[in-house]
Amino acid sequence: MPLTDHQARLARLLSENRTFDSYLAGGAAILIEPATTRFSRDLDYFHDSEARVAEAFAADRKLLEANGYALEVDLNQPGYIRAIVRKDGQSTKVEWAHDSSWRFMPTVRDPQVGFVLHPVDLAVNKVLALAGRDEARDVLDTLHFHRSLLGLGPLCWAACGKDPGYSPLSLLELLRRRGKTRAEDLARLALAEPLDLRVVKSAWLEALDSVEPFVAVRPPDEIGCLYYSASRRAFVDPRGVEDALPHFGRPGGVVPRVMG
Repeated sequence: MPLTDHQARLARLLSENRTFDSYLAGGAAILIEPATTRFSRDLDYFHDSEARVAEAFAADRKLLEANGYALEVDLNQPGYIRAIVRKDGQSTKVEWAHDSSWRFMPTVRDPQVGFVLHPVDLAVNKVLALAGRDEARDVLDTLHFHRSLLGLGPLCWAACGKDPGYSPLSLLELLRRRGKTRAEDLARLALAEPLDLRVVKSAWLEALDSVEPFVAVRPPDEIGCLYYSASRRAFVDPRGVEDALPHFGRPGGVVPRVMG
């Protein structure tokens, strides 16, 4: 998996302390998938409250130090703690942070790293992150989801459920300002394999162009939902899928009724 050996050992150890409301998210949770294109530079653990951040950090620190790791805390404030974790000459950044408990699905247990944010929530979060910043890593991660999980149109549609301040088209407009990736931006990333900048740009423009046709045919009262197909046992682009039903998020997430 595209984590460094140090990160993988660290995540396996910290999996002992992961719970449904203290889970791996961010880039590392995306990049444990084998087909992803880059390595993460850190491990991000999200929590449903500021109190859980402090509790989880205390428990993780005790576990790490008992196993020979050294921690250097460089930022500690309510709801957010950042540290460099070192062992045997290797190091990585680890963050413990508070995030909204609103999500589409409950967190899920991964056999290697413990509880993680569900892939559809990782994808929605990544789209919202990219709307607010222009980072090459976010473009690559969003393209990964567009190709392998769910298209950018359904993801923009769903993202408006987590952040109702957006409409799908206002979110698209922000995304159109991103993706101006240069060769030096890719060079700063730890890539699993070399990437052709022209291929990345072409794929990004194609993904952007897929959003408006999706939005144009969806009912306005369903903005902010995903669509789940029981026959495919997956979240889908509902066009042409007869049993695709709206699935709205809520605090803690909710399993689609048809999965029960």
